[in-house]
Amino acid sequence: MARQDAGDAAGAAGRAPDFAAAEAALVGATEVELLGLMRRSSNYTFLTRVCGPDEFEALAVYKPQQGESPLWDFPDGTLYLREVAAYRLSRLLGWPDIPATVVRSEAPHGIGALQLFVDAQPGRHYLAGNDEPADLWVRLAAFDVLANNADRKSGHCLFDSDGRVWVVDHGLTFHVDDKLRTVIWDFAGQPLPPELRPDLERVLGEVDQLEELLSRAELRTLRTRFEAVLEPDWRFPSPSSGWSVPWPPV
Repeated sequence: MARQDAGDAAGAAGRAPDFAAAEAALVGATEVELLGLMRRSSNYTFLTRVCGPDEFEALAVYKPQQGESPLWDFPDGTLYLREVAAYRLSRLLGWPDIPATVVRSEAPHGIGALQLFVDAQPGRHYLAGNDEPADLWVRLAAFDVLANNADRKSGHCLFDSDGRVWVVDHGLTFHVDDKLRTVIWDFAGQPLPPELRPDLERVLGEVDQLEELLSRAELRTLRTRFEAVLEPDWRFPSPSSGWSVPWPPV
C-alpha cells in the first residue's frame, strides 16, 4: 500500500472504501506515534500517526483499555472491544460506515482499539446536516437498535470532505439490558424498511463472528434483538423518558 492519508484509506470520492486494506494497514503498522490527547472525551483517547510497510502513513484514533473510566453498568476493560465489535457488525451488514477499527496490542499504552481517523467537516453532524437521504439515517437508527447503542450523539456522525457520513464512538454498545440512548428518534413507530430485511436475515446467522469480542450473554441478546427486529409487526422504538436522549446531544 502506497503512502496515503486517512482520506485515501477511507475511500476517495466516487470510490468504495477498501476496509480490508485499511484494517490490514492498522494491524500491520510498525509504528504508532502519539500526537496528542483528544479533549472532551470521557475516556483517554489519543490522536496517533501510524506508519507501516510500503510507506503507509495515516492518522488514527487510539483508545487504550487502561484509559477507560470504570462504569457501573458495563464490565471494566471492555469498551475497546465493543468499538471493534460495532465495526465488525457494520461490515457484516454492509452499513453504516464506521472507519476501519482493529484491536491493537502493540501500542504506546497497551492493548486498545485503533480506528482510522476521519478528517471531518467542522460543525456538520446529524443535527446540522444538509438534507441527507432518509435511508442513510434509517440504517443508522436500525444499527443502533441492533447494537443497543447507549450513546448516539449527533457529533458521532461525521461528514468527510466528500460528504460521506462516518459514525464513531461505539464503546457503549451490546449491553444485555435495553440501553438505547440516541438523538435519532425520527423513525419512532415506523416499520423496518423491507430493503433492510435481507441483510438482517443473512447476518443473524453470522453473529458468532463477534464471539472473541463479546460475552456469550451479549451474543445471545444480540441474536434476540435481530429476531425481534425481523418480526413482521416490529416498529422502531420511541423514547421512553428524557434519559432516552444523550446530553449534551452533540
